[in-house]
Amino acid sequence: MGKRDWSWAILGVIALGIRYMAAQNPEATDTIYSRIFFPGIRNVIDMTLGKLPFPSVYLFILSVMLIIGIYIFRLRKKAGWKNRVLYSFRALANGLGALIFFFLFLWGFNYQRTPIVEQLGLQPKAMNLDQLKNEVLITQRLAVQYRNSISRDTAAIESILDYPELERLVRKNIADNLDMLGLNFTGQPRTKLFPPPGFMRKMGILGIYFPFTGESYIDPTLHPLEQPFTVAHEMAHSYGVTDEGEANFIAWVICTNSDDQLLRYSGQLRLLMYQIRDYYRMAPEDYREWLRNLEPGIRNDMMSIKRNSDAIQAFSLELSRKTNDVFLKTQGVKAGINSYQQLPKLAFAWRERMKDF
Repeated sequence: MGKRDWSWAILGVIALGIRYMAAQNPEATDTIYSRIFFPGIRNVIDMTLGKLPFPSVYLFILSVMLIIGIYIFRLRKKAGWKNRVLYSFRALANGLGALIFFFLFLWGFNYQRTPIVEQLGLQPKAMNLDQLKNEVLITQRLAVQYRNSISRDTAAIESILDYPELERLVRKNIADNLDMLGLNFTGQPRTKLFPPPGFMRKMGILGIYFPFTGESYIDPTLHPLEQPFTVAHEMAHSYGVTDEGEANFIAWVICTNSDDQLLRYSGQLRLLMYQIRDYYRMAPEDYREWLRNLEPGIRNDMMSIKRNSDAIQAFSLELSRKTNDVFLKTQGVKAGINSYQQLPKLAFAWRERMKDF
């Protein structure tokens, strides 16, 4: 680029303009970007960076460090503070423009697509206490059934498949079961472990999709029973699902319709843990009575998950939540981080819909 080159800043502004138009035309965005352009990106990434045996985000970090190094080297050659200020401002504008451009074109325009919930014709709504109790009992019964097929021992399950095998299993089940959702996803996305163990959790993150490399990552210290659902959740993001509640919902549908009992149990256990949060909030005494009668195996699994969660504390969980909340809302997710809590309503709407088939 030339000395007075503002190319990336201009491309960033153009990308924001396209984003505005995409937001006004979600159906066109879904047709042009999400169903034609993005699947091409998905497949190219999977055939290149996805083949690397390590998280490709390290390459991104090295690239950023190299660019910063070049900036510092060139800055030192500038004579006079005015030239240095102008050069720094232009470099910052181009840097931000490049980040905006690549974020939107590699994945971010999916935020402006027709919501998956609308595509499926679901109408999630708040449940009353009786409906919630019934949903809890359904999920509990299924969780007991699937857990017993894994182990009759009531001790907490704290060991499952080796991670590479688990990742392949989840990806295969996504490919096998996406048809029931009527979604035309394509590709072989990766969800890799992100070392060092515990780092992501200290940052207040269990898993993340990184658009600049097209990969998702989970913390290696995540509880074994949480890993199948979390991998499915992150892979849903890899396929262009942006809303956290929708990613949770797709992960639940994929896991609970799998032929693998571990995936089924992980999906129902995660739904149950979301449901009982609402149960406790709506009827704490009823919840305590239910908890006293909960099967020992499931109760021990929940306690094991809680111990694992408490073992590594985030540096600032509140800061992490607020940052994520602001980011989601700026991308058009009105519920922000509360979108994570929508799984019980979406699961209820899905079950009601399936009764008609």
